[in-house]
Amino acid sequence: MLSPQELCAKAKSNVEEIDVDTLQQRIAEGARVIDVREPGEYAAGHIRTAVNMPRGVLEMQLTQHPDVAGYDDALQRMADQPLYLICRSGGRSALAAESLQRMGFDKVISVDGGMQAWEERKYPQVTGE
Repeated sequence: MLSPQELCAKAKSNVEEIDVDTLQQRIAEGARVIDVREPGEYAAGHIRTAVNMPRGVLEMQLTQHPDVAGYDDALQRMADQPLYLICRSGGRSALAAESLQRMGFDKVISVDGGMQAWEERKYPQVTGE
C-alpha cells in the first residue's frame, strides 16, 4: 500500500512540472490555470486568472470551464493547449494532472510548490472571491 506522499511522488514522476516563476511568465502570455484546491482555500487567496475546480470534481466539471461551456468542440481544443494546475503544495495538482492525462489531455502541467511557493515569491493573488 502506498502512503499519500508516495502516491503524490509517483504522480509527480508521471507529469510535467514547472515552478511558479515559469507560471508567472506563462500567465503573462495568457496561460490557462485551474486551481484544484477546495473553494475555501481558493477564496482565501488565488491567482486572479485561475478557475477553481476542486480536485474531487475536476474531471466532471471540465465541461463547465468558462472557455468551453456551451461549445461542443471546445473541450477538445482545450485538451490541445497547455493547461496549468495548481494546488496548495503541488501534490493534488500532480494527481489531477495524471488523471487528466488519462482522459486525453496531453499538455497538462502541474505547478511544483503550488500556492505556498507562489506566496513565498510574493506574486499577486486575489482574496474573497
